[in-house]
Amino acid sequence: MSPEQLRISAVRGLAAALALLAALSAAAAAGESPAGSSLSVAESQAAVEGVQTPNRQGLGVLTLEELMERFGVPGISVAVIRDFEVHWAKGYGIADVETGARVDGETLFQAASISKPVTATAVMVAVEAGRFSLDDDINDILTSWQLPGDGFTEERPVSPRLLLSHTAGLGDGHGFPGYAPGVPRPTPIQILNGEEPSNVEAVTLVRPPLTAMHYSGGGTTIIQLALTDLYGEPFPELMRRQVLDPVGMTASTFAQPLPPDRDANAARAHGRGEAMGEARWHVYSAMAAAGLWTNARDLARFAIEIQRALRGDPGRIISRSSAETMTSPVGVGGFGVGFAVARKGEGWYFSHSGGNWGFTCYLIAHRVKGYGVAVMTNASGGGAVFGEVVERVERAYGWDSLDKPILR
Repeated sequence: MSPEQLRISAVRGLAAALALLAALSAAAAAGESPAGSSLSVAESQAAVEGVQTPNRQGLGVLTLEELMERFGVPGISVAVIRDFEVHWAKGYGIADVETGARVDGETLFQAASISKPVTATAVMVAVEAGRFSLDDDINDILTSWQLPGDGFTEERPVSPRLLLSHTAGLGDGHGFPGYAPGVPRPTPIQILNGEEPSNVEAVTLVRPPLTAMHYSGGGTTIIQLALTDLYGEPFPELMRRQVLDPVGMTASTFAQPLPPDRDANAARAHGRGEAMGEARWHVYSAMAAAGLWTNARDLARFAIEIQRALRGDPGRIISRSSAETMTSPVGVGGFGVGFAVARKGEGWYFSHSGGNWGFTCYLIAHRVKGYGVAVMTNASGGGAVFGEVVERVERAYGWDSLDKPILR
């Protein structure tokens, strides 16, 4: 970094620090909690975008713009949740380095594996409607394909609960690379059987159900097939009707490929600051596992829907009991039905990360306190950026992930 760049960085960091200090001082004078509850949108954005104070070295010495440049991330979408509401949402940087189009608050990104908990929500809607139970044998729900037991299901069947918590005993470990637009794409059954034109191995059992947690995109693809068998309608339409529209995720779609009207404001896939190739993005037949197009604001709305259900608010698309099921570990591994669940500091959080060809993203929310953040990037190396953004939001808003146990 040149001397002039260092000077500019320092000025930006000082401005952000002064804004945050002023807000915290005002809160203290008013007897308010400094846990982000009194920060305005501008103040909290400055706290995330600027050099971090106190400076603890690491990535905190960089502004958000410099952080993106450092890791070759052209654009990001950020939405912060406070008090069970979207406090602010904002786009940064470039959506497509080939055209120079900029990211705005509505720009669509691929959510990759964050598609999985959204799909799990549709499963809970079906369960509450009495269409099946979480512990039914998945082969009793499927009509177009059957999962071979291979001697592993004599004591316990593979069920939706186990498929969505990655404890069913599948060995695939998918990960889907997707397909360039215009090339032949497999059906879900071809994916599950490992048949051309699928570019992944077959999805099979390798151990008894509930033996261990082993991440499996193939398991969510089985769920996709079960839902379409059950409802007899295309998966994107099913998800729009069951989840996206009721939650208010108006910008989002599971349509693959992305329709032209949505493509007009969609981010391109990038590697380290450069376009991944001639294709702007890849297409995914495994829609339940990797096919959601959305932005950070809509992902925040989804997390808030779960938080409000956990609080017992009326009028949610799933009950409090279903939300508890989604955000409580099944007993093996760290997943509930759809979400990863973990303690951070003194708080419990539900979350999910995502990584597709040229996209990475992350969603995390507190189980009871009504805060969280969604970060989406249009680069395969965006993990360092979304990780730093989450940490900055934690500090600015005083999350209990930073708290230590109270001494006895």
